Amino acid sequence: MNSKFRNEIAPVLPENPGVYLMKNSSGDIIYIGKAKNIKKRVTSYFTGQKEAKTALLVKAIDSIEFIITEKESEALLLENNLIKKHKPRYNIDLKDGKTYPMLRITNEKWPRVFKTRTIIHDGSRYFGPFTDAGMLDITIDLINKLFPLRRCRGKLRKRKSPCLYYHLGQCLGPCIEAVSREDYSKIISEIEELVSGDNEILMNNLQTKMEAASSALEFERAAWYRDALSSLQALKDRQNIVDFNPEVRDYISFAAEEEQAVFSVFQMREGRMSGRDLIPLSPFIDRSDAFRQFLVQYYEQYHEPPEKVYLQQNVTEDLNLIEIEQYLSDRAKRNIRLLAAESTRDESILRMGTENCRHELFRRRRKEGEGAAVEELAKVLELDRKPVRIEGFDIAQLHGKHTVASLITFNRGKPDRSGYRSFNIKSLDGKIDDFEAVREAIARRYSRLKNEGKSMPHLILIDGGPGQVSAADEILHLLELDIPVIGLAKKEEIIHRTGGRPPVILPPGHEALMLLQAVRDETHRFATSKSHNQRKTGLTFNVLESVPGIGPKRSGELMKRYGSLKEIATQSNEALQKECGLTEKSAEELLKILGEQLK
Repeated sequence: MNSKFRNEIAPVLPENPGVYLMKNSSGDIIYIGKAKNIKKRVTSYFTGQKEAKTALLVKAIDSIEFIITEKESEALLLENNLIKKHKPRYNIDLKDGKTYPMLRITNEKWPRVFKTRTIIHDGSRYFGPFTDAGMLDITIDLINKLFPLRRCRGKLRKRKSPCLYYHLGQCLGPCIEAVSREDYSKIISEIEELVSGDNEILMNNLQTKMEAASSALEFERAAWYRDALSSLQALKDRQNIVDFNPEVRDYISFAAEEEQAVFSVFQMREGRMSGRDLIPLSPFIDRSDAFRQFLVQYYEQYHEPPEKVYLQQNVTEDLNLIEIEQYLSDRAKRNIRLLAAESTRDESILRMGTENCRHELFRRRRKEGEGAAVEELAKVLELDRKPVRIEGFDIAQLHGKHTVASLITFNRGKPDRSGYRSFNIKSLDGKIDDFEAVREAIARRYSRLKNEGKSMPHLILIDGGPGQVSAADEILHLLELDIPVIGLAKKEEIIHRTGGRPPVILPPGHEALMLLQAVRDETHRFATSKSHNQRKTGLTFNVLESVPGIGPKRSGELMKRYGSLKEIATQSNEALQKECGLTEKSAEELLKILGEQLK
């Protein structure tokens, strides 16, 4: 392609603003971009050392077309329209097949309030979209508690007698003219204030009514007001609507690694963080292109832009903010400003957004493979080599019975279920001793690997604290094995090490910590499930062996033949005698006990 570019494409590229369309050998558009100077921008793809993601794009290019525009702002509009039309493989596309729900107040004489995902242009008012559908459900439930609006669908018709909702106090009865239009409209206005975040007056009123009801010893009514206040507070804390007042702000952060990128949008409403969108992109080619395209598509498809949008400092330095501001302002028909952080508060929110993006990138890397977490873990634990293979242990028991040690394996940051094992701990004799259980499990696992000449893990993680770590290290020392062992207990999330070295404390969201948490949580899940199965099996055999004439051997034969107590209970007395060698009395007693147990 380089020779073709030099000889055929480069000579005819204009130095005007416009849009370029890169195509593959099949003639499909694979990337669309805009440029102030098309020739300079397109030439940059074919000169100098490129990252792998850009190299893949360039390798796939067979031809390039361009459209000249008079102004760079016109190129921005054209770029967005063409991306939406052609959906090129290497451009970002925010369409994910999901429509966010909204709250609708119908344009009727007696309005209704409900959740919808469809906008009907009939004068109805819409609030949202709610990126958290659960928050919208809480809001509607609160409205139904506080405001007895009509529930019936369709056109309201006069009735001689009201519906059940009216008798339950959950409808004002407009169908029997039990409420005036004026009073009903006031309630609708209060609902609009509530979903717009302006609910301080309503909360104060409810507080007053709750105190009055309590003073009057109407405790049931006071409890209702208390619950309504709690719901309102939850809504206030997690408000997720978009209300376009002068104090509305968005904070957009970004993180990228190799071919993946993630955008985070935090919404600030009336000084409160009301919601967050976290949007992954793949593939990711160019930071400034991706950020520009993201801004345009996000505010065109999901939200109306607020008057102030704060961006990361390193992004504002790369982008031509004036042209994007103009584009968004023209679409919104009001002034939109794209800004760098203006205060330490702004910087803090943007940093938080970036951290969320990094967390999401880590999650995706861990899902796909080793990623950077394994390397980070080697650094923070000062290991001699990367812990590509990690084995985790946990102990589960019930009052000293059915004690099980679980072993799970992570390979390159992902669970490897072929390496899962469980050990029925035999050395405790009914005692509760996690340290001894760890010693037995470690001894059985690694003495066997050593005897069979099999490879050892690079790191052992114990679900526990210093005591469990010391117990494991003691056995490894006796086996003359040099395997690093650490502990991670749930409460403090402190990484305990051996050899008297101080524990390691990592901040929440750190890649290495999240990998260890994933290993620890999986060991706990696996151990608990194994212990539960043992308890279930133990109870089954206890039932069988409670019958005179049935001992451990005979109970095992019964379960092997029939598989469950339920199946045994369906057999006849004669069948149990003939097939399992039970006496008539034992078979009769067994069927009687099972009949009582399985009622």
